Amino acid sequence: MPRPPRLQAPGATYHVTTRGNRRQETFIDSRDRLRFLQLLGQVVDLLGWKCHTYCLMTNHYHLLIQTLEADISVGMHRLNGMYAKWFNWRHGYTGHLFERRFHDELVEGQAHLLELTRYIVLNPVRAGLTSNAGDWRWSSYNATIGKHAQPGFLTTNWVLSLFSEDPNRARDLYREFVDAGATGHRRSGRVPVPGTGTRPDQPYPYTPGKRPASRLTSNTAGRPTTFR
Repeated sequence: MPRPPRLQAPGATYHVTTRGNRRQETFIDSRDRLRFLQLLGQVVDLLGWKCHTYCLMTNHYHLLIQTLEADISVGMHRLNGMYAKWFNWRHGYTGHLFERRFHDELVEGQAHLLELTRYIVLNPVRAGLTSNAGDWRWSSYNATIGKHAQPGFLTTNWVLSLFSEDPNRARDLYREFVDAGATGHRRSGRVPVPGTGTRPDQPYPYTPGKRPASRLTSNTAGRPTTFR
């Protein structure tokens, strides 16, 4: 049975994940992770993407990507292909590094977007690798709160603008928002999965800043529109 076509549109925002084949490690050491981030930066520059959030684990990764054109498939094929080829060369492996094709999920509204900004960086906490998001080096969290230098491929102003127009206040609110998620996980062993706990059109219970909610909807041609 043929695979269904991906929904792609200019300006769309995606939560993208890719996992290792048979759940094998895709990042063995720091050099692997640094090389992947270098290649991600090349794709972001080449295609004019915006990377708003990311997290590299051991056998998979998460990205929050906004595309300028309808080219999420082109960019992900390039990124995963270049990295897999380099990884196999470096470690003397052959065969597929990644499992199937990448998974992408359209961001469906501000509630969904907000939850993703912490869900992604809380991956190490859920996996039991760290107690707090800030203890994991390989995510966008520390750069977003201003603790570490911001990589050239990472855009933080859009995420921060969801919390406050004042950058310092926004960083404090984002830190509070992520810490609340980590605390919730320690108490219950769960972190809400974006898109399942709230509808995109519901007011988000955590109300940082005063910007009105925007939604990813469909226009008359059936194509997604972007956040306004």
